[in-house]
Amino acid sequence: SNQGGQKSMIFCIDIGNSNIKYAIFDGKELKATFRVTSQRNATSDEYGVIVRDLLKSAGIEREDIDGVVMSSVIPSLNYTMEHMCRDYLGHSPLVVGPGVKTGLNVKADNSREVGADIIVDSVSAINRYGIGSPIICIDFGTATTFDIISEKGELIGVVIAPGIKGSLDSLVGGTANLPNIELEKPPSIIAKNTVNCMQAGVLYGFSGLVGNIVNKIKEEMNRADAKVIATGGLGKFIYDETECIDVFDATLTLNGLRIIYEMNSGNKK
Repeated sequence: SNQGGQKSMIFCIDIGNSNIKYAIFDGKELKATFRVTSQRNATSDEYGVIVRDLLKSAGIEREDIDGVVMSSVIPSLNYTMEHMCRDYLGHSPLVVGPGVKTGLNVKADNSREVGADIIVDSVSAINRYGIGSPIICIDFGTATTFDIISEKGELIGVVIAPGIKGSLDSLVGGTANLPNIELEKPPSIIAKNTVNCMQAGVLYGFSGLVGNIVNKIKEEMNRADAKVIATGGLGKFIYDETECIDVFDATLTLNGLRIIYEMNSGNKK
């Protein structure tokens, strides 16, 4: 149906442990994006209302949507979301997983164990930043994941470290007197009040964690030229503070979904 090089309007859904991100692409152009909390027991209608509002606020008719693509790390939500897509978007989603073309060669002991988010981020990083030198792709999500991609474009390994928000939550939840805080750079590493003390610990602690893991990966590959790409809500906070991240790309995952959709739809764009 897409002859004559006309663009297609793709609705992308990225289901993470903490958040669900939605995006609408018109061809390669990001038209709208929206982020909501993952509610494991919300109904398809509750998700549908959110999606209907998103379309409305973007000024897009449901009929304009040409296809839907979804990646999920919460299997129990998949059925609900697939149901919602059919009812509210008029399409069954392409779900990233076994049997879906991604072009990614995964070198893992058990490739079924590799999360959809890792696949999508890797495909996106290769597409946007090219191969020729290795890529280390860091996603600051519920966990902090490092995807290691060879210069041939193969996913050769992954490192999973605790997530920033989870670490903060355990700090707050496990102590009687530590408050919930906003993540900001404290005035000094030698902090004088509770909030700044925690900000210093999280910011400089995670910056060190990231720097150390990146250096070790580069060392083991013997590739100081590996490109380091970061994405994920709180990643900007670390990116601003460390020298070791080359690019912060907020829409890496959503773009990856769009790319995988195009690979599977036979629309060579």
